[in-house]
Amino acid sequence: MTFDFSAFDNAPRLLLEVDLQPLQGTRFQPTGFPDLGAAVYEGPDGEQMLLVESAQSMANRLEVVCWDDVADDWVTPLKGLPLVKVQDKSGRPLTNSVLESHRINSPYILEGKDKSLLEVLKSELAGMEEGRVDIRRLATVLMRLDTNALLHGVFLAKKELAGGRLRLPRVLSAFIEARQAKVAASGGVKNDSVNPSGDTSKGFGNVPFARDEYVAPQITAYFNIDLSQIRAFGLGDAANNLLAALALYKIRRFLDEGLRLRTACDLRQVDLRVTQPQSFAVPGRAELEAQLPSLIEACSELFADPRVTQVTYEK
Repeated sequence: MTFDFSAFDNAPRLLLEVDLQPLQGTRFQPTGFPDLGAAVYEGPDGEQMLLVESAQSMANRLEVVCWDDVADDWVTPLKGLPLVKVQDKSGRPLTNSVLESHRINSPYILEGKDKSLLEVLKSELAGMEEGRVDIRRLATVLMRLDTNALLHGVFLAKKELAGGRLRLPRVLSAFIEARQAKVAASGGVKNDSVNPSGDTSKGFGNVPFARDEYVAPQITAYFNIDLSQIRAFGLGDAANNLLAALALYKIRRFLDEGLRLRTACDLRQVDLRVTQPQSFAVPGRAELEAQLPSLIEACSELFADPRVTQVTYEK
């Protein structure tokens, strides 16, 4: 059965919750922030909460699981989606808009000597220097050049492009948090058997260190697909179906292959539930993989030709 966007019954959001557990043992290592460390906070009911993975990190992880590094291409079910590839001046692959944190706004795409894509954007997004930004027009351009950016958001912060006001919030957002989290303190020593009292500032000597991991009875991943925003792009039913299915596939693939967040944070899925709309049943990964190629081809008229836009980066 073909995936149909109307299955959401015009719901504003699709909300998923996924219960997780450490793959082995009970401890796990949360994300850390400069000058802060682990993000521990008090919940509304007084419980100690812990941010295990942030929204910005989850966006990157949901993209990485869709990329085949060996083939330097999308994973098989997603082949044919438009993107921007960057090569160096010798023609060797450098990066691409899927892996770049700022996507099509990456400095490797827009700040090098090759201004070809910047000129395309300036041409197609001209006339918005004053007045309201035409979001549908921006969505049409992104659908054509870098479809993935429609799901994960973009901020074209260049004054040449509508005065730096072209931005889209994330359609697909996610985070992981733990409830009733407690510190599991430990530590270790970096041993130097040759010169234990050597200069530690240069990497010699024995170096003891403290280490904080955490335990928690409940770890939950939250996923939010903004269905209203997808419809607001005005791209048509075929594009709506593709974007919704692509978002669900990213979630399914991340839960299958992307839960090793760090060396000391390897998790597994325990349960997945839909909290809104509760009547919706999430398609399985195999079903989505079977349908995505035809959903991609159904949008072929909305894509660039060729679908890979090549840019050369040189300072």
